[in-house]
Amino acid sequence: MKKIFLVLSFLGVIRAQAQDLHFSQTANTPLLINPGAAGVYDGWERIIVNHRNQWLGAGTQFMTTSIAADVNFFKTQRNDRAHLGLGLLFYNDIGGDANFGIQTGAVTLSGILPMGGNGHTLSAGIQGGFGSRKGDVSQLRFYSQFHDGAFDNNILSGEANNLSSFTYIDASAGVFYQFDGGQSSFARNNDSKFQLGASVYHVNQPQLKYAAGSGDKLYRKYVFMASYGQDIEGTRWAFDANAVQFIQGPHLETIFGGMIRRRFEEGSKITGFKQDASFGVGVSMRLKDAIIPRVSVDWRGFRLGASYDITISSLKRAYTGGSMEFFLSYTNLQHALFKRRR
Repeated sequence: MKKIFLVLSFLGVIRAQAQDLHFSQTANTPLLINPGAAGVYDGWERIIVNHRNQWLGAGTQFMTTSIAADVNFFKTQRNDRAHLGLGLLFYNDIGGDANFGIQTGAVTLSGILPMGGNGHTLSAGIQGGFGSRKGDVSQLRFYSQFHDGAFDNNILSGEANNLSSFTYIDASAGVFYQFDGGQSSFARNNDSKFQLGASVYHVNQPQLKYAAGSGDKLYRKYVFMASYGQDIEGTRWAFDANAVQFIQGPHLETIFGGMIRRRFEEGSKITGFKQDASFGVGVSMRLKDAIIPRVSVDWRGFRLGASYDITISSLKRAYTGGSMEFFLSYTNLQHALFKRRR
């Protein structure tokens, strides 16, 4: 028998529709964090796939999958001229027995300005797209359908299946700053990188109409992020730390953590034809909600990572499991595919 609390969970989603989906590994969802981050990275083209399985111990899971890609236009090999970043983002979020779903597609355009050729970069981006939401209440089970302690599908629930499917237009914007010490020094194993960003999603606050005669608006979401990475000089070790603050209507979410990495293959500092390879372990925390151990492997432009949310909030009384999350990314670190390097 499917757990009844999943019905209540679904209804809770309807009441809290102003809160977005989320991933725990925020550093690997740049277009969901800041439109200004499109095109700001080491390399020429990048693609990232994220997948999250929420509530593993429940009778029904909640699945979220995201695919994002971004490229640079007019970027020089030395990254010393203004250029553009273009990104595409799609995600699909399905949850609960009612298959309540959110599908989104968006295009991101950023303007990227290297400042002085010494590793400082400032960018600003805009993002526009559409969203679609749907669900099927007839798939839910209600207390009224139980007879003598057993569920009987032939008993009508008496609940109206009036959940509407609808689409909406969405708009977002952000500013992003990066300092990359590797661009201003040829020192081996002494690189540092710092990022800082602020963005606002759902600028137009689209209207959400789940049922005839009722509706709500999607709250603006404000995102503030910072990250820092540093090689430990003279060793094969490095560490990074990051923090993200989400503010969306009455909802707050704070994620912070760190990771230590060890290189098992050294890259070439000057030519860039041979890239570092490393393995990392770390832990993050979603404040007042979960502890998140994570691992990642970097190899020749590929990065693979996994994390597991260990719930520490009162939600652990409703289900025994946590949430599993994976990502796979590839960054073209050498010659550009869609343009000639200058």
